[in-house]
Amino acid sequence: MSDEAHRPAEAPADLESAPPTDAARRSFIKGMGIAAVVGGVALAAGESALSALGTHIQSGTAGHPENRFVMVIDLAQCDGCKKCTDACNKEHFVPPGQEWIKVYTVDDGFGGKYSLPRPCQMCENPPCRNVCPTGASFVNKDGLALIDQSICIGCRYCLAACPYSARYFNWTEPPHAPEELGHTNTPEEPWPHKKGVVEKCMFCVHRRAEGKLPACVDGCPMGAIYFGDAAEDAVTNGQGETLPLRKTLSQNAAYRLREDLGTGPSVYYLPPRGRL
Repeated sequence: MSDEAHRPAEAPADLESAPPTDAARRSFIKGMGIAAVVGGVALAAGESALSALGTHIQSGTAGHPENRFVMVIDLAQCDGCKKCTDACNKEHFVPPGQEWIKVYTVDDGFGGKYSLPRPCQMCENPPCRNVCPTGASFVNKDGLALIDQSICIGCRYCLAACPYSARYFNWTEPPHAPEELGHTNTPEEPWPHKKGVVEKCMFCVHRRAEGKLPACVDGCPMGAIYFGDAAEDAVTNGQGETLPLRKTLSQNAAYRLREDLGTGPSVYYLPPRGRL
């Protein structure tokens, strides 16, 4: 298939046209029938799926997170340059046609437009994990949604379940950079890229082991992307600016995408009008 097969669905209408609203006015709608779907999938998957999921449980990668990593994106600072996408593509050897952090142009509903970067939202209750029949989509001990491509069967249930269009499927064998070929594919470093599996942003989990920020954070020349651990109540853009997380979110009407679905995204947005 063509490169178009790598692309996610276009952003939902409410993402591209609806103006942001105060997080305080948003309500969480829990229990969207996901449990029923998961139950049906688990029964159909059989013992092999339970065994694969058990691997992650035994290794301590499916329990309660020890950390809660969050990303804050200041839309007032984002100029839509897509340097974050370029940095991500380079860091992960992302195949052509994929954009693990995609930058949308959004109509604010008042005659203006602004840019909105969309990485994986790293949901606390990820629909992708809930529908995966093999346990390939799982949450690690740090609360990050990852993919074990060694047990991904390419069913693409997770693509259908993700409300953010943040997952991609390799229909054909991706081209390989020389740096990929001597590397071992793991959930934290999913390359060399494979045919017939799903992949996505992983918050650059591998870079944290080296004391580095995610590639998109380092690559943003505007300092619009902040990253940190909510347990420490601080996020930084790597350009000398560190913000108190709770205060910044509460004082600037921060919001999350489609949080009404009860997914619990770990990516927060500060409205494009600017911070107070």
